[in-house]
This record gives sequence, structure tokens and C-alpha cells, in this order.
Amino acid sequence: MDSYPVPASRQQFETEVKRSRFITTIDCVNSRDAAKLFIQSVRDAYPDANHHCWAMLAGSPDDIYLQDQSDDGEPKGTAGKPMLNVLQHSALGNVAVVVTRYFGGVKLGAGGLVRAYTQSVSNALGQLQTSEQYIQFKWQLKVPYGLYDTLEHKLQGTNIHIGEKQFDQLISVELLVPKSENDSLSMLLAELGNGKIEVSHD
Repeated sequence: MDSYPVPASRQQFETEVKRSRFITTIDCVNSRDAAKLFIQSVRDAYPDANHHCWAMLAGSPDDIYLQDQSDDGEPKGTAGKPMLNVLQHSALGNVAVVVTRYFGGVKLGAGGLVRAYTQSVSNALGQLQTSEQYIQFKWQLKVPYGLYDTLEHKLQGTNIHIGEKQFDQLISVELLVPKSENDSLSMLLAELGNGKIEVSHD
């Protein structure tokens, strides 16, 4: 997987269930801190709401360490967890969602709340405009002058992007490498450099 869909921008959708308003706000976030700022901004926009339940996948879709959720005062397990479950099955990444609820006077019960929060997020994702987030790793190489032309030639036709270069005793070059190219690049550098190309990467 070299890319995954993310929200193209902050987007908002609304639904009503038994007179309760459910306002779903979704945005693209790339860290826990960014997600927390987004959640707070929604709280600030609707300070009189009864609940601001939320869920986040603040990294790639399979990064479990950047997933979190909150019921924000709703009965335990009736809001944040169902919302996160929808996100986990969406293939989206870098996404945070807040469902703001204005209570309409009719209690929904635990099952009704789970359905309402699940449906709010599912309906929003069905209308969400997305863009692609590409997974790239930054490699730093130090290459002897005699090997650089050959390396550059072999990288042509791949999806590896050559970035900044600095010319000193060795040529320092930055590469942006798609996830799927990591192994093949490691093999290429080992064969071409025979230990003479210095490699570091994140």
C-alpha cells in the first residue's frame, strides 16, 4: 500500500434521530495533537451542545497507536467505540470525526445511541470528499562520484523521487521512496555500492 484516502478538507453533515440533532464534522489530521485541536475547535463552535463524541485515526489506517475515541458523557461504549469501528473499516487514514449531539428530549437507549452514532459517521463517509495520502520514506545517501550517474540511471522509471543534492567529498542525496520500493532500493544499493554507499532513512 503506497497510499490511502484522507479527507480532502473539513466537511460537515447533519442528521436527526427522534428530535436529537447529530452534527458530524470530519477533518484531516496527521497527529494526536492536531486531532485534539480539531476536536476542541468543534467544541468551541457548539458550546451549548450536550455531547461532542469523537474518534480518530491520526495516521495510516493500520497504525493502531494513533487510534482513539471518546463517548464524552454518553453511556460507555455507545458512541466513541462505534464511531471508531466505522473509521477502522473505511480504509481512511489521517482522519478525525466529531459527532455533536443536541438532545431532543427523547431518550434513545443504548442500542439506539449505537445505531445513531454509527449511522451519523457512516452517512458522512458516504458523502465525504477525499484525496490520496502517499506513504513515502526519506532516505539520505552518501554516494561516491563514480557511482552516482549509474545510480541516477537505475532510478529512472521507478517511483523514487530524487530530492536535494549536495556535492562534497561524497554526493549527499535525498530520496523520497514509496513503501513498496523500500526492499528493491535496499538490494540495488547493496549491489551497486558494494558497501561504498552510506545509507540512512526514517
